[in-house]
Amino acid sequence: MTKNNKVEFNSLVCDILENDNFLQIKKDLHHGTSKYEHCMRVAKLSYKLSKFFKADVRVATRAGLLHDFFIGTRKEKPENSYLRHPYTAALNAQKYFNVSDEEASAIRTHMFHQVLLKKLFPFVNRKEKANLKESKPKSKEGWIICGSDLLVSIIECERFQFSYAANVILLLVLNLVMFKN
Repeated sequence: MTKNNKVEFNSLVCDILENDNFLQIKKDLHHGTSKYEHCMRVAKLSYKLSKFFKADVRVATRAGLLHDFFIGTRKEKPENSYLRHPYTAALNAQKYFNVSDEEASAIRTHMFHQVLLKKLFPFVNRKEKANLKESKPKSKEGWIICGSDLLVSIIECERFQFSYAANVILLLVLNLVMFKN
């Protein structure tokens, strides 16, 4: 990132990065790293992609940073589960940062690739319910968050679980096919 881009990025997210509630996610592991580091990577990639695709940089960057803003792990509370945590993160983002409807929507739909997988293979995560229409990103920024999260997850997980990374790559291909439509 250039110096000007770093300054712009920091100005977009400084209120979030200074918030004690948000900083609690530093304690949580996520894809073999901290949830904070994961969210930072997604936000930075979302920032770059939003510039490339001429999307709303503020919406994409802030939603990217807040997409996993839930306290604890996915297994600790039902609302943090694999397919429900986007709703928890969106509620937290609205509560602590008064995010726009566009930002909240991008956060809520960032797991679309996993919902698609769930629809294709219903035996995966049997307890989780998935609504394809509700989970599909509704904006360019939403697709950017979904893709950024997926790409960052691939990179993070690749170091720890090759088979998981292979599955995520398959999801990326499926996501790209859906992105075209």
